[in-house]
Amino acid sequence: MGDVRIVSRRMVRPELIASGPPETIHLTPWDLRVITVDNIQKGILLPKPPATGGRGHDAAAMVERLELSFARALGRFYPYAGRLAVAPGSKDDAEGERMAISLRCSGEGAEFVHAVAPGVAVADITVPLCIPRVVWSFFPLDRLLGVDAIADSRPVLAAQVTELADGVFVAMSANHGVADGTTFWHFFNTWSEISRLSDGDAGCEISSPLPVHRRWFLDGCPVPIPLPFGKLEDIVGQRVDTYPPVEECFLHFSAESVRKLKAKANAEMAGTAATGTAISSLQALLAHLWRAVCRARRLAPDQKTTYHLLAGCRGRVDGIPASYAGNAVEHATAISTAGEILERGLGWAAWLLNRAVASFDEASARGRLASWPRNPGFLRMSEVVTAPHPHTTVATGSSPRFDVYGNDFGWGSPVAVRSGSGNKVDGKVTVYEGRGGGGSIALEVCLSPEAFPRLLADEEFMGMVGATD
Repeated sequence: MGDVRIVSRRMVRPELIASGPPETIHLTPWDLRVITVDNIQKGILLPKPPATGGRGHDAAAMVERLELSFARALGRFYPYAGRLAVAPGSKDDAEGERMAISLRCSGEGAEFVHAVAPGVAVADITVPLCIPRVVWSFFPLDRLLGVDAIADSRPVLAAQVTELADGVFVAMSANHGVADGTTFWHFFNTWSEISRLSDGDAGCEISSPLPVHRRWFLDGCPVPIPLPFGKLEDIVGQRVDTYPPVEECFLHFSAESVRKLKAKANAEMAGTAATGTAISSLQALLAHLWRAVCRARRLAPDQKTTYHLLAGCRGRVDGIPASYAGNAVEHATAISTAGEILERGLGWAAWLLNRAVASFDEASARGRLASWPRNPGFLRMSEVVTAPHPHTTVATGSSPRFDVYGNDFGWGSPVAVRSGSGNKVDGKVTVYEGRGGGGSIALEVCLSPEAFPRLLADEEFMGMVGATD
């Protein structure tokens, strides 16, 4: 498939930059614990803008429009034009060296990349069940950990616009230490709305709410949080330059398929000790996937298998605004044996996921936050891929509630959504809203090359999958 060539690369600064000393945003435990993973990388595939004025497609005008609207969106999300910085903390004989990591709102800019891939067509991305590797080349700031932005003063946010033979791929990469998926798509939605409505008018009114940049800390939490490390590499731990290879596919589940799975899961649990538990559509679908992955991996019946989910804290923890710009998620975990997952049915697996999410509440979130500064722990992908049993885990990120297909930049709705290479390990699953809406859901699934063909050959699992993009 065709190569991707970079045409230009430049820093884009917010339109309005406050005068005076740069504001400093101190990072919370939610931010800091994921500063050791790859950037968030998501992008949308758009049709090519129509010809105007009797002429052909004006690529330069399109790129200029996207860059200008990106700068305007950055004005609302001004901290993401800044840089991560580390400050030495006090050295205590009992505790050793310490450091603090913060986001300096210096206005140095976010990166904007223009690229071309004339040998890649929309159908090359949307038709195959397996995602072609060229998609990874559509994303900037690739294969960088969050802490890597500190050493070289790299941007915490970047966008890349790649012209294809008959379409345009618009992608963003955001440092996970300063944003979660909710904030990521809030920025993307703001950017697309400004592009769609402005048409050269800098003062256009948009409906996307202003982000809340003030970080939320528990009372009594030290600010900034002193980390018990002498240098950044101590935070990272063992590095893995390349993750073990995976194959990935993009699977659509129609609203009807999702409803059937939900009804089946709830029916199976009726009359059991779990009577009264309402299994959600997403929990039923992920349980369907969990069972199929256990079969594809050919796990022994007594082999432990773990499912990690994310639970959002906006709306669950008092004081976190809906437009909070930062990380606000907790991890929920379900554990079983492969034998139980397969033998006890869809409903039981879905009930385990349901209980994992239900176990997360405001009290548990506050408890985790309170204890973190005393014993900080970080999510390290190196530990995931070098674990004693690395092929027994499934981990789901993102949400079907994120507005993906509303990102019309002014010439049409997205054709598809895809992600970059960041954090792509065996068992990684990304959830999106389905393109058809109405309760449809899409899953981007990564599995080892050994298990992947068996998943696609699983009739019970694939029988619920609908058409591709």
